[in-house]
Amino acid sequence: MNLWPLLAILVLVLGFAAGLNPLLVILVTAFTAGVAAGIAPLHLLASLGRAYNGTRYVTLIWLILPVIGLLEHEGLRERARTVIGRMRAATAGRIILTYLALRQITAALGLTSLGGPAQMVRPIVAPMAEGAAESRLGALSERMRHLVRAYAASADNVGAFFGEDIFIAIASILLIKGFLAQSGYDIAPFRLSMWAIPTALLAFAIHGARLWRLDAKLRRMAREERS
Repeated sequence: MNLWPLLAILVLVLGFAAGLNPLLVILVTAFTAGVAAGIAPLHLLASLGRAYNGTRYVTLIWLILPVIGLLEHEGLRERARTVIGRMRAATAGRIILTYLALRQITAALGLTSLGGPAQMVRPIVAPMAEGAAESRLGALSERMRHLVRAYAASADNVGAFFGEDIFIAIASILLIKGFLAQSGYDIAPFRLSMWAIPTALLAFAIHGARLWRLDAKLRRMAREERS
């Protein structure tokens, strides 16, 4: 058994620990695993090119970004922050928790394009959460503001990652089915999606509990910075 491809795990860990560009780390990790497995570098490069070309929906990002940029230029983020700041019941944790639930439900229905860091988190969810926090705690420090943005981005990732596997026609389910079929296990996609439900519920409970404690964490940070 060739264990040299496991070096890719070390490359991945060291790359992220060093804070390097994630895309560069993943690319180097893929080449490390391929070369260690005896695959020619040119063949690896050709495989990456075919995979990118076959995933044509990625090009939609370049159509979405100009629209989001135009909306931000016209004051979308400021407007979202102002509107949510007037709602007394709204807090940063509650807003992000609500988005986590909506993101997971829509992803489970196959509507993965309704959310995303560029489409929803940066222009809408994060400013709304910041506005809710400011209405209760006053001006936020950069550390607190970045914390709110990080939690908003994490809600999008957790909701999409664990919610999309419930949808029977998502690419990840088909990938799992194909891999198991190669190993001699013929499992219907419906059974795979059903087994993804407990994992999704557990992920929502764990991350939801962290979001529920976000408001208390922000209050504690505000007291520490003022003292």
